[in-house]
Amino acid sequence: MSALPSIVEEQPAGHTEVAGHEEPTLLGLGAEGWVYFSVTIFFLLAIFVAKAPQKIAAALDSQIAEKRRNLDEAARIRAEAQALLEDAKAQHAQSVQEAAAMLEHAKTEAAQILAQADADTAQLIERRASVAESKIGAAERAAVDDLRREAAGLATAAARELIARRHGASADRQLADDIIARI
Repeated sequence: MSALPSIVEEQPAGHTEVAGHEEPTLLGLGAEGWVYFSVTIFFLLAIFVAKAPQKIAAALDSQIAEKRRNLDEAARIRAEAQALLEDAKAQHAQSVQEAAAMLEHAKTEAAQILAQADADTAQLIERRASVAESKIGAAERAAVDDLRREAAGLATAAARELIARRHGASADRQLADDIIARI
């Protein structure tokens, strides 16, 4: 029936016999097999029951610690960000105030510059008007002098012509004699 040696014969209901010796079996395992199986299960349970909860607790504790570190880090970063935001707001407010002050200062300076420019322009116009009036007066005096010279020249020429027409050689001698006598 089987290819097994003749010493082992199969028996019904899972019993095996070895040359006249009969050993009880359960689910195909003898007493020695069940002892090995039991010891293996015992060690597995001992290891699992003894160390598994510790490992699970340690893993959970490490995860909790990691999450706490992350939350602490997030809180620290948030506090730093809040401080930076407050600093930025303060700097912005200070910048706005400085810009307003600079604008007011620039407006004041511009008004002063415009006032100074107006005063300088009025003074320059006055000086130029005075220089122009002086030039006009000088030109008038020069024109009057030119007219007087021309009038004197014309009067002299007219007098010479009149004298030359009315006055002859005998009148010249008479005039020269009168002048000599007075000296």
